[in-house]
Amino acid sequence: QVQLVESGGGLVQAGGSLRLSCAASTNAFSNSVAGWYRQTPGKQRELVAAISSGGTTNYADSVKGRFTISRDNAKNTMYLQMNSLKPEDTAVYYCNAKYILETYWGQGTQVTVSS
Repeated sequence: QVQLVESGGGLVQAGGSLRLSCAASTNAFSNSVAGWYRQTPGKQRELVAAISSGGTTNYADSVKGRFTISRDNAKNTMYLQMNSLKPEDTAVYYCNAKYILETYWGQGTQVTVSS
């Protein structure tokens, strides 16, 4: 079992930055494929960015060049640096990890970008 806890959400003006963190409860996290998803009311949860255990990354087109995903396996923590935020980035952001055929989710953290 892997427990994930997000932090770092909040309210920011358009053009600003936030850094989200996702802390995992076990060092098995270092062997997982991990990612950040986001969801707004009435819409499906969508992938924002993902990172493999070896550090290979991929991003949704809407955030390329603005967001950076990273992980520190020694700390069992993943990050999402979000720059040049736009009002359309407003959502609940969820941490996700896939490990040995299981998928784990955090509880989510709200990010609100005001115009």
